[in-house]
Amino acid sequence: MIIKSIALKNFRNYEDLTIAFDESTNILYGNNAQGKTNILEAAYMSGTSKSHKGCKDKDMIRFGEEEAHIRTIVIRQGREYQIDLHLKKNRPKGIAVNKIPMKKASDLFGVLNMVFFSPEDLSIIKNGPAERRRFLDIELCQLDKLYLADLTNYNKILNQRNKLLKDMVYQPELSDTLSVWDIQLAETGKKIIRRRKQFIEELSEIVHDIHYRISGKKEELELTYEPSADAENFEDELRKGKMRDLKLCQTSVGPHRDDMLFSIHGVDIRKFGSQGQQRTSALSLKLSEIELVKRSIHDTPVLLLDDVLSELDSSRQNYLLNNHYNTQTIITCTGLDEFVKNRIEMNRVYEVAGGKVFERS
Repeated sequence: MIIKSIALKNFRNYEDLTIAFDESTNILYGNNAQGKTNILEAAYMSGTSKSHKGCKDKDMIRFGEEEAHIRTIVIRQGREYQIDLHLKKNRPKGIAVNKIPMKKASDLFGVLNMVFFSPEDLSIIKNGPAERRRFLDIELCQLDKLYLADLTNYNKILNQRNKLLKDMVYQPELSDTLSVWDIQLAETGKKIIRRRKQFIEELSEIVHDIHYRISGKKEELELTYEPSADAENFEDELRKGKMRDLKLCQTSVGPHRDDMLFSIHGVDIRKFGSQGQQRTSALSLKLSEIELVKRSIHDTPVLLLDDVLSELDSSRQNYLLNNHYNTQTIITCTGLDEFVKNRIEMNRVYEVAGGKVFERS
């Protein structure tokens, strides 16, 4: 799978840009705040319909304009796909694949698979559980449309249940309807719990092997799913937590409270790991995504590296740059020194300056 080209119209700081990519290594270099990450953001949106930064559509439209457009040409298993995103200030975005409008943004998932790696990802181990749940959901939604539907449904039911808990403070007679939401939440939540468990078991096997190699065969990393409640007893846990939920006015148990344990030789590195261990584990996690996607879709995802080299030492840089798993890679960085020093092949190089992109030989 490769991104053949991206065309931007009034997106971020780009008035009008068309950029073509090599099927191997592509480098976008330049000073900070010139627009390098905006190109990766457009690529990410073409696969997920959303910004990796969580920005609203109106915030990505060029200043002074009412609309923006992203057109991405993707080659997937020999077939060409044209993905169009039409961003509007005061209306929902329009999405089309091969000029056929998508009824829902979620229909876009699965056309373009990517692994996005930024400096923020290096903190996924030491940050809170919400970051690790976000990682789980982003990956699973790209790979499994049933999971995406279940997660969307679960979040809607969860919001309704939480609203009811707040309303019950002033209207206690509404308590009779709580069990209805409990049944629905448990039914959908069980599917999410089972799929996450399966995913983490598959991921753990891959992460273990990659981390073992990156650490010079010194460390063995294990991933373990830590569900807030098991699928079998989720409904019971909801009932047991009823009084607590009423007091807090929110649902205290369920997939929205899940976490992942990262351990090396039995030690929880979320709490007790060194910064080096946490960063190496994060790198292993992102690289394992590539292999997992390959197994799931029988194709390679596109690897997007956003200024991550500056955050890694030379040995981790070398591992990342020399183990692409034959994926198309698009890298942003401030300079080319590391590539020259490490003799990394640069198939296509662009300099980005002030919203303009110049190809360099």
